[in-house]
Amino acid sequence: MKQKRFSYTFKSFKELHVILDRNFFPEEPPEHSERIDSEKEEALFQKAMEGVKPLKDRPLVESTHRRNISIRRFREQEDEEALHRLQALVQKGVGFRVEDTPEYIEGIGYHVHPEIAKRLHRGDFSIQGYLDLHGLVVKEAQEVFDQFMKWATTHGKTGLLITHGRGLSSPSEPVLKRKVEEWLTLSPWRKWVVAYSSARKCDGGAGATYVLLRKRPISKRQKIKKKNGGRDEL
Repeated sequence: MKQKRFSYTFKSFKELHVILDRNFFPEEPPEHSERIDSEKEEALFQKAMEGVKPLKDRPLVESTHRRNISIRRFREQEDEEALHRLQALVQKGVGFRVEDTPEYIEGIGYHVHPEIAKRLHRGDFSIQGYLDLHGLVVKEAQEVFDQFMKWATTHGKTGLLITHGRGLSSPSEPVLKRKVEEWLTLSPWRKWVVAYSSARKCDGGAGATYVLLRKRPISKRQKIKKKNGGRDEL
């Protein structure tokens, strides 16, 4: 099949004027046509803007670039502050509060003001006895707990610290921790309990519990007296 040649390939220079004389290049539109189109566009714009009033005391155009820069700087500042807080928490424990975690527990005895438990957690009461239940099964832990409570009530020890662990290895919940709370609220020892709360971080945090005891166990007679407005004796 015979190939077609481009019509102006390999032409001599003397024929170049023939090409230039022809209208191979588009002519520029006349100036008056641009003016007519511009006038039409202006008229259409004015018609579309009929009845539109400009907003007062506000810039007509808001700089998107400037707004994006402000947002980006704000986010960078937030990220930097969050990083500093995280570093302080990891390195020094600053900003961490046990009472703000789901593991925090506290409770109060009969007719005791809730603020007592808050004060106990803050460390307002001195610790006079310490018990460690780590590594014990529930039955062993209860026996040791009963002996410890008997010793504390006999010797007038009112501020106690019981370490039971957080139960992180337990499949469902911290067993010993829940048992200690149960013994403080449901067993006969509840008559001695003024308040209890999770310990501060320096004393074991959620893995330990402060206990505040009465000097004497509360009796039914005292409960009746408190109902009638009597004072609570710790």
